[in-house]
Amino acid sequence: MISIGLGHYLTLAAIIFTIGIVGLFLNRKNIIVILMSIELILLAVNINLVSFSIFLNDISGQIFTLFILTVAAAEAAIGLAIIVVYYRNSSTIDVEKIDSLKG
Repeated sequence: MISIGLGHYLTLAAIIFTIGIVGLFLNRKNIIVILMSIELILLAVNINLVSFSIFLNDISGQIFTLFILTVAAAEAAIGLAIIVVYYRNSSTIDVEKIDSLKG
């Protein structure tokens, strides 16, 4: 029988983190994909925290993961709300045109 160990979880987190980073760098035009890539990066961090927490028999990593999930949910909700309001005002969500919000 195959046992799933710490290395498997760390490999999964590294793959998910890499997909998130690639999504950020390859796609600079679509704001929704950028938000999803940030969520993937946070998910990879959470997988690392939970796997090390279980490996070390310490609950603090899992508690910290709950805080990260709460902040990520708030970030997604606020980010999508800002995108909806911006789209209503300018009829586009092109990332290159969002710099008009400066000043």
